[in-house]
Amino acid sequence: MVKRIIYYFCSLFVSTAAVFAQQKTDLTVFVKPNIGSVHSRYFFYTPAAVPFGMAKLAPSTNGSYGNKSGWEAVGYDDRHGSIEGFANFHEFQVGGVVFAPSVGKLKTTPGQLDRPQSGYRSAFDKKDEFATSGYYRVKLKDYNILAELTSTKRVGFHRYTFPKTEEANLIFDIGHVMGESGPVVDAEVNYDKQHVWGYVVTNPVYVQKYQQGAHVKMFFFAEINKQPKSFGTFRDSTTFDQHSRIKGKGAGLFLKFDTQVGESIEVKTGLSYTSVENAQLNLLKEAKDMSFDTAKRNALKTWNSELGRILVEGGKVDDRIKFYTGLYHALLGRGLASDVNGAYPKNDGSVGQIALNKQGQPIHHHYNTDAIWGAFWNLTQLWSIAYPDYYNDWIQSQLLVYRDAGWLGDGIANSKYVSGVGTNFTGLAIAAAYNVGIRDYDVNLAYAAVRKNELEAKDRLPGAGKLDVGVFVRKGYSPYIKDDNGSPELMTNGSPFGASHTLEYAFSAGAAAQFAKSLGHQKDYIKFQGLSDGWRNLYDTTTKFMRPKDSTGRFISNFNPYEPWRGFQEGNAWQYTFYVPHVPQELVKLVGKDLFNQRLDSIFTVSQKNVFGGGTQIDAFAGIESLYNHGNQPNLHISWLFYFSGRPDLSQKWVRAICKEFYGNDAIHGYGYGQDEDQGQLGAWYVLSSIGLFDVRSLTTEKPALQIGAPLFDRVTIQLPEKLRKSKFIIQVKKEQPNSYIVDQVRLNNCLWKGWQLPFERLVEGGILDLKLKGN
Repeated sequence: MVKRIIYYFCSLFVSTAAVFAQQKTDLTVFVKPNIGSVHSRYFFYTPAAVPFGMAKLAPSTNGSYGNKSGWEAVGYDDRHGSIEGFANFHEFQVGGVVFAPSVGKLKTTPGQLDRPQSGYRSAFDKKDEFATSGYYRVKLKDYNILAELTSTKRVGFHRYTFPKTEEANLIFDIGHVMGESGPVVDAEVNYDKQHVWGYVVTNPVYVQKYQQGAHVKMFFFAEINKQPKSFGTFRDSTTFDQHSRIKGKGAGLFLKFDTQVGESIEVKTGLSYTSVENAQLNLLKEAKDMSFDTAKRNALKTWNSELGRILVEGGKVDDRIKFYTGLYHALLGRGLASDVNGAYPKNDGSVGQIALNKQGQPIHHHYNTDAIWGAFWNLTQLWSIAYPDYYNDWIQSQLLVYRDAGWLGDGIANSKYVSGVGTNFTGLAIAAAYNVGIRDYDVNLAYAAVRKNELEAKDRLPGAGKLDVGVFVRKGYSPYIKDDNGSPELMTNGSPFGASHTLEYAFSAGAAAQFAKSLGHQKDYIKFQGLSDGWRNLYDTTTKFMRPKDSTGRFISNFNPYEPWRGFQEGNAWQYTFYVPHVPQELVKLVGKDLFNQRLDSIFTVSQKNVFGGGTQIDAFAGIESLYNHGNQPNLHISWLFYFSGRPDLSQKWVRAICKEFYGNDAIHGYGYGQDEDQGQLGAWYVLSSIGLFDVRSLTTEKPALQIGAPLFDRVTIQLPEKLRKSKFIIQVKKEQPNSYIVDQVRLNNCLWKGWQLPFERLVEGGILDLKLKGN
């Protein structure tokens, strides 16, 4: 016993010393934003940002090319060789306010990607580019300008170092389409005494789909460190010298300077979604008298602090790069939408006010967010483990929209509904947060919002998603109905994705059931529990697949389990048959343990040949007709299912293979080959899996627990600020061989631990988890 105590404290001392040493390491050196940037999303390549910030600065290579469907990869593509400017806003359905430096004859349109000289864009060489979390620089080859970017939460910093010239230009391109913003409705830009300010109003595709007639507004107030020798405005390619104000689509402004060799023109711009005045206030409060270099140091320090909440040591350098780049993307999406004074954009287009504390600070923040679809297998688990403060803030933000508009929003852009796939998992995410002790919000209001989200159909707004939830509640499943109008998300009596909706709604009903039980709502608990069994209605015992049913309750004919989009959204029956995450052991029992293991193991054996998804095809939907598709949300729990069928070793085998082979370290092979990386979800999956902690059930059960996997690293330390969590949790790994991946023994605080589940409360309490790995 004495030996055990000595061993425990010695281990703790060694681990603490190692953590202290690791904290001095610059973790941003492991962040490589260009990984996977060939086919990404608009938020993805924004190196000059801080975690969950509003200001997300980045170069654009094809940002002005538009975005017909509302979600395609736009902004920056690593294969491109010219840059058209530097945009300040990058969010789901939000983009704009572009600054661009140039030398020589003034050009006021960006020009074409393959013809840089056709506009103000410039060619660049990859060797002259550097990006990490919080900072970006590039040499604009055509102008011999060094461009640098960094930011605070709501303020973007630009530094452009010019050659000696009497023709230095600074362009503010405000009134044109950028990224996911959609068409410009209106814009305005003004200049006076080294300040430029204005706004742009846009019409994003997904806002129009779910909240027709609503717009997204972006405001800015910029301060320039040098007086220009002249100025003017433009509308598209028409210029107006010495004009200081212009309004309307296509509006922009230019400043002209004389510069010496190595002279820098700096621009810092306050951003806001509510007003120019608040953009200016954000600038004053966050960056008054702050230099570019100070902002850069602060940004890198902030990233080190936030990335450092999960410290990984040992293992391969390439794996640490994958890890911290994935964590960077997970902390990059879903950025601030409220101002320093608590002002925020309301759903109806007006400006709301978040309550202030005694110090005059907002009690929480508001955020823009892509849909939460699939994020319970990555982001919300990661938030629970290491970022509970953000998770709590996110819930408060969602409840703002519920108060203002009456329904939870799956995705929101400036509080406008942008439900990406027509479902809504916000209720599940709130229920899971409550389960793990994240409760600093109005719990009764949160429960009312969750209950309404899961059960009610009357007067349901399109943006709330789940428009077919009424028929699901009545029938226990959502019928397959063919879409003849091109708006499947808006159908109410069923859906072309009725089968996947049924499985999803059953899962979220299970989460709501536990929430109801915790709060003593017994009748609701019974109701939700019944609905959580809806998946059973679709299981076809003859084929042993989940199979869509029509409105009469009959399985659809001509069933092909490989066929996507017929009953299943962004997937097929092979993939969705395993979608019973709330009670996976019940699915195993129904299929039969041996058949379950044989089928799932065979799926991964075959899928490995296709890089666990769409192969090397650069397309977000490349893998939706395959057996397994790691590049999209519906499949992300499947590799961990063997824990519930008696073969955790197979989960450990295939999780390790996915981490090694699906994830890469270059621009093309980053997250698969151009897969659908929604707001950091695929990055977060890697983070969880590479440290060996994951919950198939997404922390929705009565006693939430994480499955214990095989970490890629020798040591993992989860250490939050003391005000959030007093004790750190350390995972120590001993490997039989360098590539061992089978968990042979588990000890918690030096006591032998039986089973494969780590209760979440034990992680919060802190301690040391020792793992012995064997096999190759």
